[in-house]
Amino acid sequence: MTLPSIDVSKLFDVAGKSAVVVGATGAFGKVVCATLGKAGARLTITAGNGEALDELGAELAVAGIDATRVARRPDTEEDCAAIVAAATQAYGSIDILVVASGTNEVAAIEAMAPERFRRVMLANVEGAWLIARAAGAAMIAQGTGGKVVFTSSARGKLGHPAGYSAYCTSKSAVDGMTRALGCEWGKHGITVNAIAPTVFRSPLTAWMFADDDHAKSVRAGFLARVPVGRLGEPEDLAGPLLFLCSRASDFHTGHVVYPDGGYTAG
Repeated sequence: MTLPSIDVSKLFDVAGKSAVVVGATGAFGKVVCATLGKAGARLTITAGNGEALDELGAELAVAGIDATRVARRPDTEEDCAAIVAAATQAYGSIDILVVASGTNEVAAIEAMAPERFRRVMLANVEGAWLIARAAGAAMIAQGTGGKVVFTSSARGKLGHPAGYSAYCTSKSAVDGMTRALGCEWGKHGITVNAIAPTVFRSPLTAWMFADDDHAKSVRAGFLARVPVGRLGEPEDLAGPLLFLCSRASDFHTGHVVYPDGGYTAG
């Protein structure tokens, strides 16, 4: 038997691809921008905070990364149409969509007002659905396939005792949307997957990496369930992300990938 003809050098190549990053100024959004940008993708970065978006754009420019800025969240059809239009006008197509935006509201369910639940569902589910709808239509019209990556969480699979009824529900919905669109868009050559990290180092989680007694106690309880024995780092997300955005994942769709050190395995 002869060896398969596999061009390994092209498997993870995203150079020149047009990638839309929604929620680019968040912790995971910045990982996405750094990973895809340094790999040669041309970025359309979006966020609701225009000032933070400008700061990110300036950082990317210093790193030599091409990025078009759109100061919008995917809250409405009009917002999503504007994001898609900006990407296609700047680069001629949309090849990759990564939805890195999201939010959380933490409260016991009996104390959570319905509008707080709806806020989480809008940001984590409806917004992702709306921008996928708009970008997916553009990809289908292009006829060249594409890559869609949603942001889920270990909490889409596992519950949480500390008032996560809205968040866990929203991420479970993202997982379902991933499977549904993976099935629906396969015939168009569009793969749809989700990346579902657990705790990784970011401004929001920095306290868990500290050396004070409280952080050590919380960390010890968490790490008791992580087989690799440590918390996540931003670079732990880069490899799975690049896989899902490149031709390496052409036969991989409708799946949730867990860069979590084995947290959800046990």
